[in-house]
Amino acid sequence: MKVDLFDFHLPEELIAQTPLENREASRLMVLNKENGNVAHEPSFRSILQYVQAGDCLVLNDTRVLPARLFGMKEDTGAKVEVLLLKQEEGDVWETLVKPAKRIKKDTIVTFGDGRLKAVCVEEKEHGGRMLEFQYEGIFYEVLEGLGEMPLPPYIKEQLDDQERYQTVFARERGSAAAPTAGLHFTEELLEEMRAKGVHIAFITLHVGLGTFRPVNVDNIEEHDMHAEFYQMTEETANVLNTVRENGGRIITVGTTSTRTLETIVSEHGMFKEASGWTNIFIYPGYMFKAIDGMLTNFHLPKSTLIMLVSALAGRDNVIHAYEEAVKEKYRFFSFGDAMLIL
Repeated sequence: MKVDLFDFHLPEELIAQTPLENREASRLMVLNKENGNVAHEPSFRSILQYVQAGDCLVLNDTRVLPARLFGMKEDTGAKVEVLLLKQEEGDVWETLVKPAKRIKKDTIVTFGDGRLKAVCVEEKEHGGRMLEFQYEGIFYEVLEGLGEMPLPPYIKEQLDDQERYQTVFARERGSAAAPTAGLHFTEELLEEMRAKGVHIAFITLHVGLGTFRPVNVDNIEEHDMHAEFYQMTEETANVLNTVRENGGRIITVGTTSTRTLETIVSEHGMFKEASGWTNIFIYPGYMFKAIDGMLTNFHLPKSTLIMLVSALAGRDNVIHAYEEAVKEKYRFFSFGDAMLIL
């Protein structure tokens, strides 16, 4: 299957650069995955009309780390930018460093007047470096004071309030990017969902920067999908199994929640407490085993995310819906509008 099948024209001015003041103020497109029909809702709050008692919304409670650090080489004072990717053993992290040529093995980098230091313990390809951090106190508290949010490459504006790149239910630290479909929810809206009889369940998938990695092959079957850590609790598994047994719909919020549920059911045949690494790549032809619908944002052309959406709703339906979104001037990507697929 060719990557070009998932291309569409996107004017640059439709890429949302900043979040709306009110999380619920985004627009909502509703796509019928069976017939391709599209409905336009002026406010995200309209999602309440499309969920019913007995359904379950599954949200990703990962929290984005302020993973971009600016420091300097201890010996020369040369400026260095470090992006945390993944914690390995102890205080050793896999990172991306710019400019990488400045950081050789045993180089020491300092951040924030020496409150945080890092020693390069291994050089990797493409700017990758294994850094071992040294600090007083709790690493994540030091990081909160020194780090910046690693916004996606297509967002050029600075974020005034870093919490706007977190969901209101974010609690498990570890992501390099936000699960952006969840950014539309407020605590009030979630309470209204619960009052209506909709179950709210949480999983964790720590989003890696690989989510922004372009597909650099012509045939999507040859794409090497990045791996991300996921976790489902026994409590969530029990809720999902009960909803399924009672005939309710399971609606995932975001591609991350979708990939987590499909990974677990593919491996175990049911929902169960589980954790591990998933590199599941969902594209048209995939048979969904875990979900009935999905809430998501509008994604980049030729991305693995639009391929996943196309697997659920059909490529022709999705491309038509995206062309409609462009015509109606929906806002795209992380801070953009939402699409509900049922």
